[in-house]
Amino acid sequence: MTSWQLVRFFAGTFVLLSLALGIPGSPIFVSPWWLAFTAFVGINLLQSALTKWCLMETILRKLGVRAGA
Repeated sequence: MTSWQLVRFFAGTFVLLSLALGIPGSPIFVSPWWLAFTAFVGINLLQSALTKWCLMETILRKLGVRAGA
């Protein structure tokens, strides 16, 4: 996988996991504060779209993941 594919994979995973942990009807509910993490991921995705820079992608590139096309 390329760096941009991994960023989207992790973002999707984090959103789904934080929703599962933050929605009271979920079988693995912990606290509604987990929804703040969902908002944090969304804000970071919006920021990366507007600035064309993503910290997660920078970290992945330094770990040796190849850049996307």
